[in-house]
Amino acid sequence: MSIPLALYLHIPFCAVRCGYCDFNTYAGLEGLFEPYTAALAAEIRRAGVERGRPAVRTIFIGGGTPTVLPPELLAGVLDVCREAFDVAADAEITSEANPGTVDQVHFVALAAMGVNRLSMGVQSFDDAELRWLGRIHSAAEAEAAFQAARATGFANINLDFIFGLPGQDPTTWVRTLARAINLAPEHLSLYSLTVEPGTPLFDQVHRGAIAEPDDDQSADLYLAAGEALAAGGYQQYEISNWARMADGKWQTANRYSQIAGGKEQGANDQFAVCSLRFTPSFQCRHNLVYWRHEPYLGFGAGAHSFAGERRWWNVRPVPEYIRRIAAGQTPEHEGEAIDRRLAMGEMLMLGLRLVQEGVEDVRFRARFGVGLDAAFGAEIAGLVRRGLLERRPERVRLTPEGRLLGNQVFAEFLPA
Repeated sequence: MSIPLALYLHIPFCAVRCGYCDFNTYAGLEGLFEPYTAALAAEIRRAGVERGRPAVRTIFIGGGTPTVLPPELLAGVLDVCREAFDVAADAEITSEANPGTVDQVHFVALAAMGVNRLSMGVQSFDDAELRWLGRIHSAAEAEAAFQAARATGFANINLDFIFGLPGQDPTTWVRTLARAINLAPEHLSLYSLTVEPGTPLFDQVHRGAIAEPDDDQSADLYLAAGEALAAGGYQQYEISNWARMADGKWQTANRYSQIAGGKEQGANDQFAVCSLRFTPSFQCRHNLVYWRHEPYLGFGAGAHSFAGERRWWNVRPVPEYIRRIAAGQTPEHEGEAIDRRLAMGEMLMLGLRLVQEGVEDVRFRARFGVGLDAAFGAEIAGLVRRGLLERRPERVRLTPEGRLLGNQVFAEFLPA
């Protein structure tokens, strides 16, 4: 018995491409909306047939901006997901949404097609910062979009924000957080601005036209956010993510404990899970799949997939993706095998992002046949001495200081 899959659907279209964005997205390709969604549906249908219509527990529609598509095109793709896969009745189905491309009519359409979670890219509640970021909405329009989603009945909404802009005023960040908390979304994602090669922002920083983000300032803003969100009733469960709990406390559940032939599955089932999990009501169930190093399938131009011993990704250019699907060819561009040593390191790298859960010894042992200390005893001990890791009997997890230096911690577990 295997764990149900997570599906990611990539919509590579935007009304305007932000200068800091390095995702596989394009503006001005409206003429490709219909052929692209037809190709996306064909890829999904083919995968479902090849895999025997496996169970699916989450679907995430990302981009780009999925809400630039006419709703009927998006609805058609979701219908194909349900035909090709055994999508759970209670599956979490998330759509990203740009506040500048949605209104209540859009939200009604999203709800009608089965979307039950929204992830809205607000980024800031300061209009000057929004202009600097190249966003197409104002702070007031973002709040109006949130209220329209609430009026439609959406009860699970995430808001994304970016901090660490060059020279960002800390008081502006505090006001953005206060306004976000006042809206009471179920989930908040906060990301430090990064300067990615190949973006207009990278070119501007390289030319000296814009100052490079200051790491110390970003750390201060991150710590301020943690304090504000904790005071506002949010629990941090991942380095960049906070969630509300319906009952105000942590709950645990024995999830995916699997029994085969009267015996618990062990190392032979690499995704067997036999331990208690931290599961607040509004954690993003889809993203937990990534952080727990569990299997997922990605569909669309540039989408990535992972199946335990292998990962692969599709071609990025939209016209080439459409051409390959239409010709009956695989859209896969490249892939790589994941050996046991790399898989163990990646499980630590990803799992340690979960600041409360961390990486559980029982789960690691179930997958690899050895415990955490047998695999990485020296690395764990060294990081504990440096104050970056906490070693508990049942798990290992980052300390508060380790959350600020996560990349240094993760590097200790990856092959040289």
